[in-house]
Amino acid sequence: MANAEDFYAHLRSELQSIREAGLFKNERIITSHQGAVVQTNEGREVINLCANNYLGLSSHPKVIEAAHEALRTHGYGLSSVRFICGTQDIHKTLEQRIARFLGTEDTILYAAAFDANGGLFEPLLGEQDAIISDELNHASIIDGIRLCKAKRFRYKHNDLADLEAQLQAADAAGARFKLVFTDGVFSMDGTIAQLDKIREICDRHGALLGIDECHASGFLGKTGRGTHEHRGVFGKIDIITGTLGKALGGASGGFTTGRKEVIELLRQRSRPYLFSNTVAPSIVGGSIAVLDILEGSTELRDKLEANTAYFREAIQAAGFEIKPGTHPITPIMVYDAVKAQQLSARLLELGVYAVGFFYPVVPKGQARIRVQISAVHERHHLEKAVAAFTQAGRELGLIPA
Repeated sequence: MANAEDFYAHLRSELQSIREAGLFKNERIITSHQGAVVQTNEGREVINLCANNYLGLSSHPKVIEAAHEALRTHGYGLSSVRFICGTQDIHKTLEQRIARFLGTEDTILYAAAFDANGGLFEPLLGEQDAIISDELNHASIIDGIRLCKAKRFRYKHNDLADLEAQLQAADAAGARFKLVFTDGVFSMDGTIAQLDKIREICDRHGALLGIDECHASGFLGKTGRGTHEHRGVFGKIDIITGTLGKALGGASGGFTTGRKEVIELLRQRSRPYLFSNTVAPSIVGGSIAVLDILEGSTELRDKLEANTAYFREAIQAAGFEIKPGTHPITPIMVYDAVKAQQLSARLLELGVYAVGFFYPVVPKGQARIRVQISAVHERHHLEKAVAAFTQAGRELGLIPA
């Protein structure tokens, strides 16, 4: 019979296997605020190319000032979930502001975007219903669907014909309500969902449409409203989940926004909402300031768009293969996990912070460096980054010398 020590020996063996396969993920330590350039605990200053800080708002003076003010006026924390004594006026203000920004009726805040997806499906859908999900949806969507008793159908990534086939299968299975759910932007490839066409398909089949906007809210679309604005279906999405932890300030917290009936039922039955502490006042205050900035000007999203176009063109000209697209997520394909880690390590030596992604974060044989461009980057940052990639790529035999 195995005992506790056998269990710990098993864990050590698993960890060793991960290391030997070149898949072990090390955490680098940053000692500065988030920005175009960050400092590591080794005293090195490096250009950061892997933050979700798309608009450079993680350390924006107005956001920090608003967070300080909310800390002063509303305290450090609420020591409560929302329905007991954890709802302040600023929480309601932020929820209303998000709804206005994204073209919906109401919003519910969560401690994390993972919780927003984790607590979405089970309260709304039951055994009689069906969820049709893109096969490459984020892990939080997958886990949220697992908690729900609805029938599950998966369609091939970004494949509209297969989506229609799965909706037909759901109808054949006698589904009462059908919900198609997809990432607005897929985080590993930067693929932007074809929401306009998906909306048409959903309408033909009487299905609801929900999207995760974590990598879109704030900067995709002409005024930064997100994928639904980018695809011309603003105001036509039934359920939107998103995060305050990426473009919208970069701290933490998530949300679900949509019709009032949906949000009200989630307040009554969504377990992560009912059993997690409320979002901290400083984050709420900072997030309201973020929306003030974004509603006042498109300057940051415009700069991000220009930076992205420059980097994508320059890195391809250097000889690297990237996933096609226009999103600030720029996957630089290496295909081999060990090579991806070697490239990442050499880039750090050359003054560029960019992390390798490999299985299980991406499929086996699809290892890459995922670069994320920001509005806080200046042209000289991007030029230096491309030069470092070029040098390291040639040294490792990834591009021609």
